[in-house]
Amino acid sequence: MESPNGIDRTSPKRRRLSSDSVDLVDQEREPSHPRSISPSVHDSPSCQLVERPSRSYRERDDNTRSPEQEDRSLYYQRERSRSYGSTRSRSPRSPAPEEPQRKLVEPPPPKPTQLYYKPRLVLRGHKRGIAVVKFSPDGTRVASCSADGLLKIWDAHTGKIEHTFEGHLAGISTLAWGPDSRIIASGSDDKSIRLWDTSTGKPHPIPFLGHHNYVYSIAFSPKGNILVSGAYDEAVFTWDVRTGRILKKLPAHSDPVGGVDFVRDGTLIVSCSTDGGIRIWDTSTGQCLRTLIHEDNAPVVSVRFSPNGKYVLAWTLDSCIRLWNYVEGRCVKTYQGHQNQKFSMSGSFGTYGAKGHEYAFIASGSEDGSIVLWDVSSKNVLQRLEAGTEDAPLRGHTDVVLGVDTHPTEPMLVSGSRDGTVRIWKMEEGAEMEKAKAELEIRLTVNLRDEGTLEVDTPADFADTPR
Repeated sequence: MESPNGIDRTSPKRRRLSSDSVDLVDQEREPSHPRSISPSVHDSPSCQLVERPSRSYRERDDNTRSPEQEDRSLYYQRERSRSYGSTRSRSPRSPAPEEPQRKLVEPPPPKPTQLYYKPRLVLRGHKRGIAVVKFSPDGTRVASCSADGLLKIWDAHTGKIEHTFEGHLAGISTLAWGPDSRIIASGSDDKSIRLWDTSTGKPHPIPFLGHHNYVYSIAFSPKGNILVSGAYDEAVFTWDVRTGRILKKLPAHSDPVGGVDFVRDGTLIVSCSTDGGIRIWDTSTGQCLRTLIHEDNAPVVSVRFSPNGKYVLAWTLDSCIRLWNYVEGRCVKTYQGHQNQKFSMSGSFGTYGAKGHEYAFIASGSEDGSIVLWDVSSKNVLQRLEAGTEDAPLRGHTDVVLGVDTHPTEPMLVSGSRDGTVRIWKMEEGAEMEKAKAELEIRLTVNLRDEGTLEVDTPADFADTPR
């Protein structure tokens, strides 16, 4: 501090401290921005405090940022804080999360208790009784064989005849479609098996010979490369379809073999005989895996594997059809209501009900000329297609119905009888409409020809009803 006379009376020690502090600040700050020195608290002229230098990180920040950048960053920070505060204060309360809507699951439709098959076509052309009828795997055609030695192919929807195959020297007792719906095989009382090409109408040049008696049942494997046959010589043969040679000879039964069939994957064969036995065979080895015999020991005339391959359905000459669990070796169901004590007849599995809720049924002919349909699980009779009568001879068959088959995809049946006719049946939709139809007479338009189709029409009141 200077005196009025201009003499600095500050002690050397204080002058040195003040000078050094100012120099430190000047070295740390840029020359263009000097820092002022604050006076002391007591405003003493001899006591001056120097502002403490900034820390190192502040020094680096000041060296890298200009005053304009500092002001700008401070401005943005204030704006963000204001907007955040205003947003939080003004934003409405978030709605509560919505509960997921429960999907309403519709209950399954009730299980039908009746079926309503009606006659649609009557196919004439055979001169004697018909032993077997079958739909082709693609459902477009029907094949029928007869004691007249003819094999006929019909259009399944129009009834038009497509082919008549001749070549056997005796009646034909059995037939089987190949899986491609092109090749068809027939077995005859002339002890031979013949193959026919339905696309060209020509027979296979070489017949399959080997049985010593009537060939009564044949079936193709699912791949179509093997054929199995059963005959009255009590034997079961497997054949190579390509070469016509015998693969296996199975001494199957002690009486004539009435039926044979392949399981769905072709690994097993089932056979039956009038000796009352049903046998399961390994296709590749020919070994007998299981023998099924009912306590009544009734002659078995026909067998079929179920579509799922778990059961065997057998027709016996005591007016019964039995469903066997062949793995466990026991009979699980017995179906009654038809007549079968003399003739060898066969039937088929079918399905009914709404799409996605299908149920299984069994169709079989009867010696009284009727056709009976049973529900597989309940054993209830779903429908009985009555035989023709004197008043309405064309309503149904007039003699024993030997063969019945179901369409692979549509609600249709085909039947063959000793009366020489093939009949196609189709199920109508709508139970109430069917009850009304049942009360009315069915008008038949008959086209009497040696070989042709009999069309069955319903009254005009129901012309718009889907068929």
